[in-house]
Amino acid sequence: MAQQPVAVVCVGMAGSGKTTFMQRINNYLHINEKKPYVLNLDPAVLNVPFEANIDIRDSINYKEVMKQYNLGPNGGILTSLNLFATKIDQIIGLLEKRAKPDASSTAAPPQHFLVDTPGQIEVFVWSASGSILLESLASSFPTVIAYIIDTPRTHSCSTFMSNMLYACSILYKTKLPMILVFNKTDVQDADFAKEWMTDFEKFQQALQDEESRGVFGGEGFGGGSGYMSSLLNSMSLMLEEFYSHLEMVGVSSMTGDGIDEFFDAVERKADEFNRDYKPELDRRIKERQQEKEGKQGEDLARVMEDMKVGESARPKHKERIGGDEDNDEEEDEDEREADQYENVRPDDDEALQRRYAEELKRQGLQVSEIDQSFARYVAQNRQNVP
Repeated sequence: MAQQPVAVVCVGMAGSGKTTFMQRINNYLHINEKKPYVLNLDPAVLNVPFEANIDIRDSINYKEVMKQYNLGPNGGILTSLNLFATKIDQIIGLLEKRAKPDASSTAAPPQHFLVDTPGQIEVFVWSASGSILLESLASSFPTVIAYIIDTPRTHSCSTFMSNMLYACSILYKTKLPMILVFNKTDVQDADFAKEWMTDFEKFQQALQDEESRGVFGGEGFGGGSGYMSSLLNSMSLMLEEFYSHLEMVGVSSMTGDGIDEFFDAVERKADEFNRDYKPELDRRIKERQQEKEGKQGEDLARVMEDMKVGESARPKHKERIGGDEDNDEEEDEDEREADQYENVRPDDDEALQRRYAEELKRQGLQVSEIDQSFARYVAQNRQNVP
């Protein structure tokens, strides 16, 4: 059985170098004769430094969406993604066809699907359209999240911890394997981040150094009395288990350093997806399908019950079988009741009210003005029936 392509979804905050990273890994795969299939999901980008096989800009005009729906930049991106998500079945169909070309095709199937997302990370990760796109991809192919981090801006303890918390939220929101990609290592080496993630004492030492320099607010917050230092220390303890579920690589999108390590991590995460994530995903899909079928069954049962009620309101003549006198009497009573119903014409308002009042008295209920008004309403509506 041929190995399925791995979908690599690149997400990252604005300015983290995500698009440049996409260009680098695309170039790397082309050089190694492993041509990928590329998707661009950023409707607001003017130019991309790579050729996209599927581009949201080909079907969605971002500026026109803003104009028609009177939206701002973020609202326009979100609405564009929502519109694009309505065609997700066609997109997945194209990817599946590309992953398994027919015998007449000379092109080799790609080993990777590269997906570029909008720089406004929250618009994609936390939107319904983003969830639909990710779940649809993961239901068909092994899918890995590559979270791009701006390494020079993460050198302080507070910004590092902010990125880790964001990564943690994305991991548990998407429920997909994740790789932390510390980008721009040509400017700032990422060894400090690896130390902080693997050695708790190293992070504590760095935190104490920043606190002694008054990074968290000057003299009033120094000497271990600042709430910021205490908060960061507590969060680092909490995230220690979280770090064990992540792959961390340092790369430079400018020089190409670390790209080999990144794709090694992609292969490991793809195996992890098939081993740990895919069974859970299949279970969730099965539960949703069973819930949907159960709801359809309830709706069908309700319709059938309504049909039975409609039939019981107008008894039908029964064919007499045998000579049972009790049965004959019951059937005669049913026939008389049916005849009484048949004798009520649609335009016979008084007869309908009388029948309604008799039925209420038979059940021991009082006839009120509201009941009579309802009977007149029913009669009036029956007159309009051709």
